[in-house]
Amino acid sequence: MRSFSDYLRSVDDAAFLALFSARPDLVTPVPPDIASLAVRACSPPSLARAIDSLNHWQFQVLEAAAALTEPFTPKSVVALTDKASSTALAHLISIGLIYPSDDGMRLPSQLRDVLGNEPAGLGPASMAKLKLSELDDAPADARRALERLVWGPPRGSVGDIKNPGPGVAWLLDRKFLVPLDQRTVVLPREVAIYLRGGKIHKENLVNPPQLTGTKRDERQVNLASIANISTVVRWVEELLNFWAEEPADALRAGGLGVRDLKIISNHLGVDESCTAFITELAYLTSLISIDADDRIMPSNKFDIWLMQTPSDRWQALASAWLITSRASGLVGRADAKNVAALGPELDRVNAARVRALTLLILKENTSIAPDLTAFNSLLAWRAPVRRNSSMQEELASWTLREAEWLGITGQGAISKYGIAFLEGGDCEIINEDLPKTVDHILIQSDNTAIAPGPLEHEVSQQLAIMADIESRGGATVYRFSESTIRRALDHGKTGDEIKAFLIKTSKTPMPQPLEYLIADVSKKHGKLRVGNTASFIRCEDTALIAQIMNDKKLEVLAFRRIAPEVIICNHDAADVMRFLREAGYLPAAESANGLILTGARSIRALTKPRPPRIVGEIEVPTLDMLNAAIRVIQTGEKSSHKQARLRQVANEALGALPRSTANETMDLVNKYIQEEKSLSIGYADNNGAVTHRIIDPIRVSAGALIARDHATGEVQSFRIPRITGVAAL
Repeated sequence: MRSFSDYLRSVDDAAFLALFSARPDLVTPVPPDIASLAVRACSPPSLARAIDSLNHWQFQVLEAAAALTEPFTPKSVVALTDKASSTALAHLISIGLIYPSDDGMRLPSQLRDVLGNEPAGLGPASMAKLKLSELDDAPADARRALERLVWGPPRGSVGDIKNPGPGVAWLLDRKFLVPLDQRTVVLPREVAIYLRGGKIHKENLVNPPQLTGTKRDERQVNLASIANISTVVRWVEELLNFWAEEPADALRAGGLGVRDLKIISNHLGVDESCTAFITELAYLTSLISIDADDRIMPSNKFDIWLMQTPSDRWQALASAWLITSRASGLVGRADAKNVAALGPELDRVNAARVRALTLLILKENTSIAPDLTAFNSLLAWRAPVRRNSSMQEELASWTLREAEWLGITGQGAISKYGIAFLEGGDCEIINEDLPKTVDHILIQSDNTAIAPGPLEHEVSQQLAIMADIESRGGATVYRFSESTIRRALDHGKTGDEIKAFLIKTSKTPMPQPLEYLIADVSKKHGKLRVGNTASFIRCEDTALIAQIMNDKKLEVLAFRRIAPEVIICNHDAADVMRFLREAGYLPAAESANGLILTGARSIRALTKPRPPRIVGEIEVPTLDMLNAAIRVIQTGEKSSHKQARLRQVANEALGALPRSTANETMDLVNKYIQEEKSLSIGYADNNGAVTHRIIDPIRVSAGALIARDHATGEVQSFRIPRITGVAAL
């Protein structure tokens, strides 16, 4: 057993299960046989993924193995590292980064290329025989040169290789340094290991660093977590309700513009980094879509999401966040000014893996809100060689922040809801622990209303039309104003209906100022009518028409009066209404036949939502899928072995095939059809080249032999004149 393929053929099903569980890319898709599996396992991308899964100690042991000449023994690895390396070696063998052969341990091909040419800062092996004991008596100049190279990098520069100085010259003469070119020398591997005291690393990091942080009370953690869960679900709902009223515009390059991000940030009352995270949650769960006019608005899935229980809504958000390769923390980053929320630039190949590892560390250290420095040290030990590792600490810090926003953690420590979610358990307990909804409000004399808890969905939706949220928390404060009452009237409510709803919902009597406000706005609403010519404005009050014509705020619209009660302009009706409202007027939309356009509006995107792709990660298959993959590979291996044996038999038979005429071939074929024997035949193609076939003859028809070809498993037709010879197997 010398090759990696031979090793794979020698292992049992349990070893395959361990290998495929650690490296799911090897069975995605399932290879046809062992040889194909070995080629894939030795490919640089697969090896890089496997190396990324190692912790710092396992990686040190792998570097030590790469520093040895193949074949090597476990004892030689222990000598260069520590006694604890035996456990790490067993793990490296189980995931296919080291394999045993007849004469010792070996590394898969191309592994050294993936690790780099200088593992652990060691140079190449020396081609000459070295007397290392002479290093103990090296001159001072030579010692100083060696001290600079011993821990890597092993390359150094000299002024001129022909006149390098006495210390370097002494080392060159004894082959302790090797010249690479006229100005560069390299320290051989054996010299560096000798100077390091027979070890590879300065410190063998066998055990992970201790995670330190603030101890949290479990009850307080869960209370903070459930509050965060309630808040994030409400944030997403408010975001989408806002965009249903005022859709945002997508940038030409994709994503959400800075202006729209600030608008929604002010509406939600959170900073822009949190707003970018909320928009990403809606995007990942297909709750928003971008229509043909590049408007960002809720999709039809939003209505389905609203009908689900709070736990189902939260799980949909958290599940999409857990596996995505997008990092919303890049939005607003100092060196990434052009990165937009919802944009195409947010993908990072290792984002999901760092996120999963961060949450795993929190899960292993319950009731601790970790100190960031200690957390980064532990993370660096758990994942020392991640691809794009320069961002690893930032990705982890963003994960900690976003997990708090989501409610997976509370006060920095993982909650029982987060643990249940990560273990794939039932999160229905969220429905039981969330604050109970209330069906009433308390209207105050200053045109505000207080909701003493989370409102029932129908009450919340109705109130959101009539008032703006002024502050959030355990109790939500809503404020009524002229614009919010006008918004309710635009949705088809009448003044009497608004009053009736508030009187029915409020536990306190409606104050007179609010009643007057509703009556006043209702009286003015619809006095102005706006429609499309491009657009027209109609009003029975000629004094109001004259006021609009003379209003300097509206000069940009370039109105033209065509009748005492009618003026027109070239702007769209929606733009005209927006300008009029900003100038303090209360217009209503009008149809072509003169009917006022009011009614409940539920703007939804017509286009199908397109959630972003997931980059770079492969999910671990289930146990049943892994067992099925093992059966497929073993069956394919048996088939490959059988085909190889048949080809060998065919090649042996080909040399012994007699040359026969078409008539002789016909007689032999008929004989073997009756005896039901498999045949080895020579068959000439269109170019006259003879190929060897193994067949099961069935019948002769119209000058052709109908038979099943063993190579393809299909029934084919072989013309009798092209069969050069026949032999029974």
